[in-house]
Amino acid sequence: MSIHRAMAELKRITVTISDMKASADRNSYLITHSLGSCIGLVAYDPKVMVGALLHFQLPDSGNHGRRAQENPFMFADTGIPLFLRKLYSLGAHKDRMVFGMFGGANMLDDEELFKIGIKNTRATKKILWQQSISVRHEDVGGHASRTVSLEIGTGGVGLRKDGKLYTI
Repeated sequence: MSIHRAMAELKRITVTISDMKASADRNSYLITHSLGSCIGLVAYDPKVMVGALLHFQLPDSGNHGRRAQENPFMFADTGIPLFLRKLYSLGAHKDRMVFGMFGGANMLDDEELFKIGIKNTRATKKILWQQSISVRHEDVGGHASRTVSLEIGTGGVGLRKDGKLYTI
Protein backbone atom coordinates (compact mmCIF):
# COMPACT_ATOMS: atom_id res chain seq x y z
CA MET A 1 0.00 0.00 0.00
CA SER A 2 1.06 3.54 -0.54
CA ILE A 3 2.50 4.97 2.65
CA HIS A 4 0.70 8.22 1.83
CA ARG A 5 -2.82 6.81 1.99
CA ALA A 6 -4.26 5.06 4.99
CA MET A 7 -5.74 1.70 4.11
CA ALA A 8 -8.83 2.60 6.12
CA GLU A 9 -9.64 5.24 3.48
CA LEU A 10 -9.74 2.69 0.69
CA LYS A 11 -12.30 0.08 -0.29
CA ARG A 12 -10.87 -3.40 0.29
CA ILE A 13 -11.51 -5.98 -2.44
CA THR A 14 -10.45 -9.43 -1.27
CA VAL A 15 -9.32 -12.02 -3.78
CA THR A 16 -9.71 -15.51 -2.33
CA ILE A 17 -7.95 -18.70 -3.41
CA SER A 18 -8.86 -19.65 -7.00
CA ASP A 19 -10.30 -16.19 -7.61
CA MET A 20 -9.67 -13.05 -9.65
CA LYS A 21 -10.84 -9.49 -9.22
CA ALA A 22 -10.26 -6.37 -11.30
CA SER A 23 -10.98 -2.76 -10.47
CA ALA A 24 -10.96 0.72 -11.93
CA ASP A 25 -12.01 2.29 -8.60
CA ARG A 26 -9.15 4.59 -7.63
CA ASN A 27 -10.30 4.48 -4.03
CA SER A 28 -9.86 0.73 -3.70
CA TYR A 29 -7.21 -1.92 -3.32
CA LEU A 30 -7.08 -5.59 -4.16
CA ILE A 31 -5.60 -8.01 -1.64
CA THR A 32 -4.98 -11.74 -1.41
CA HIS A 33 -3.66 -13.82 1.46
CA SER A 34 -2.07 -17.24 1.91
CA LEU A 35 0.08 -17.39 -1.20
CA GLY A 36 2.06 -20.52 -0.46
CA SER A 37 2.62 -22.62 -3.56
CA CYS A 38 -0.15 -20.62 -5.25
CA ILE A 39 0.69 -17.67 -7.50
CA GLY A 40 -0.64 -14.16 -7.05
CA LEU A 41 -0.43 -12.37 -10.39
CA VAL A 42 -1.01 -8.62 -10.41
CA ALA A 43 -1.25 -6.25 -13.36
CA TYR A 44 -1.73 -2.50 -13.46
CA ASP A 45 -2.14 -0.03 -16.31
CA PRO A 46 -1.07 3.41 -15.03
CA LYS A 47 -2.66 5.34 -17.91
CA VAL A 48 -6.22 4.14 -17.26
CA MET A 49 -5.62 3.24 -13.58
CA VAL A 50 -6.97 -0.27 -13.91
CA GLY A 51 -5.63 -3.25 -12.03
CA ALA A 52 -6.34 -6.90 -11.38
CA LEU A 53 -5.17 -9.68 -9.11
CA LEU A 54 -5.41 -13.42 -9.81
CA HIS A 55 -4.78 -16.08 -7.12
CA PHE A 56 -4.51 -19.51 -8.73
CA GLN A 57 -3.60 -22.89 -7.22
CA LEU A 58 -2.42 -25.22 -9.99
CA PRO A 59 -0.55 -24.86 -13.27
CA ASP A 60 -2.65 -26.99 -15.62
CA SER A 61 -6.36 -27.71 -15.93
CA GLY A 62 -5.79 -30.70 -18.24
CA ASN A 63 -6.81 -33.45 -15.82
CA HIS A 64 -9.48 -31.41 -14.03
CA GLY A 65 -12.24 -31.05 -16.64
CA ARG A 66 -15.26 -30.28 -14.48
CA ARG A 67 -13.32 -28.35 -11.82
CA ALA A 68 -11.74 -26.21 -14.55
CA GLN A 69 -15.15 -25.45 -16.04
CA GLU A 70 -16.62 -24.56 -12.66
CA ASN A 71 -13.67 -22.39 -11.61
CA PRO A 72 -11.16 -21.52 -14.33
CA PHE A 73 -9.32 -19.22 -11.87
CA MET A 74 -8.02 -22.31 -10.07
CA PHE A 75 -5.51 -22.94 -12.88
CA ALA A 76 -2.80 -20.91 -14.63
CA ASP A 77 -3.70 -22.06 -18.14
CA THR A 78 -7.36 -21.07 -17.86
CA GLY A 79 -7.15 -18.25 -15.29
CA ILE A 80 -4.43 -16.10 -16.84
CA PRO A 81 -6.18 -15.68 -20.21
CA LEU A 82 -9.40 -14.65 -18.43
CA PHE A 83 -7.39 -12.29 -16.20
CA LEU A 84 -5.91 -10.61 -19.29
CA ARG A 85 -9.26 -10.41 -21.10
CA LYS A 86 -10.83 -8.71 -18.08
CA LEU A 87 -8.04 -6.11 -17.97
CA TYR A 88 -8.38 -5.44 -21.71
CA SER A 89 -12.17 -5.07 -21.33
CA LEU A 90 -11.51 -2.31 -18.78
CA GLY A 91 -9.28 -0.40 -21.19
CA ALA A 92 -5.87 -1.71 -20.13
CA HIS A 93 -3.23 -2.34 -22.80
CA LYS A 94 -0.51 -4.94 -22.37
CA ASP A 95 2.24 -2.58 -23.55
CA ARG A 96 1.47 -0.20 -20.66
CA MET A 97 0.73 -2.74 -17.94
CA VAL A 98 3.13 -3.49 -15.12
CA PHE A 99 3.04 -7.11 -13.98
CA GLY A 100 4.02 -8.67 -10.67
CA MET A 101 4.21 -12.32 -9.71
CA PHE A 102 4.32 -13.58 -6.13
CA GLY A 103 4.14 -16.92 -4.30
CA GLY A 104 5.23 -20.21 -5.80
CA ALA A 105 6.77 -21.28 -2.49
CA ASN A 106 7.78 -24.81 -1.63
CA MET A 107 5.53 -25.54 1.30
CA LEU A 108 6.04 -28.43 3.74
CA ASP A 109 7.18 -31.55 1.91
CA ASP A 110 5.87 -30.25 -1.41
CA GLU A 111 9.45 -29.50 -2.44
CA GLU A 112 10.24 -33.18 -2.71
CA LEU A 113 6.87 -34.61 -3.79
CA PHE A 114 4.86 -32.43 -6.13
CA LYS A 115 6.87 -29.21 -6.62
CA ILE A 116 3.62 -27.29 -7.16
CA GLY A 117 5.23 -23.92 -6.42
CA ILE A 118 7.91 -24.44 -9.05
CA LYS A 119 5.37 -25.73 -11.58
CA ASN A 120 3.08 -22.74 -10.94
CA THR A 121 5.96 -20.33 -11.42
CA ARG A 122 7.07 -21.98 -14.66
CA ALA A 123 3.52 -22.13 -16.03
CA THR A 124 2.97 -18.43 -15.31
CA LYS A 125 6.19 -17.38 -16.99
CA LYS A 126 5.48 -19.57 -20.02
CA ILE A 127 1.94 -18.26 -20.52
CA LEU A 128 3.04 -14.63 -20.14
CA TRP A 129 6.02 -15.20 -22.44
CA GLN A 130 3.64 -16.58 -25.09
CA GLN A 131 1.72 -13.30 -24.82
CA SER A 132 4.97 -11.24 -25.06
CA ILE A 133 4.47 -10.04 -21.48
CA SER A 134 7.33 -9.59 -19.05
CA VAL A 135 7.10 -9.48 -15.27
CA ARG A 136 8.62 -6.40 -13.62
CA HIS A 137 8.14 -7.38 -9.97
CA GLU A 138 8.77 -10.92 -8.81
CA ASP A 139 9.04 -12.60 -5.43
CA VAL A 140 8.65 -16.36 -5.85
CA GLY A 141 10.03 -19.54 -4.34
CA GLY A 142 11.44 -20.10 -0.89
CA HIS A 143 9.31 -21.43 1.93
CA ALA A 144 7.34 -18.37 3.10
CA SER A 145 3.67 -17.61 2.64
CA ARG A 146 2.87 -14.17 1.23
CA THR A 147 0.11 -11.56 1.23
CA VAL A 148 -0.05 -9.25 -1.80
CA SER A 149 -2.04 -6.09 -2.40
CA LEU A 150 -2.46 -3.65 -5.29
CA GLU A 151 -3.63 -0.08 -4.77
CA ILE A 152 -5.67 0.99 -7.79
CA GLY A 153 -5.17 4.74 -7.39
CA THR A 154 -1.37 4.53 -7.43
CA GLY A 155 -0.40 1.10 -8.74
CA GLY A 156 1.52 0.52 -5.51
CA VAL A 157 2.08 -3.13 -4.63
CA GLY A 158 2.38 -4.29 -1.04
CA LEU A 159 4.06 -7.56 -0.14
CA ARG A 160 3.93 -9.08 3.33
CA LYS A 161 6.37 -11.92 3.88
CA ASP A 162 8.04 -13.26 7.02
CA GLY A 163 6.16 -10.67 9.10
CA LYS A 164 7.58 -7.72 7.15
CA LEU A 165 5.75 -5.36 4.80
CA TYR A 166 7.47 -4.29 1.58
CA THR A 167 6.16 -1.66 -0.81
CA ILE A 168 6.99 -2.06 -4.47
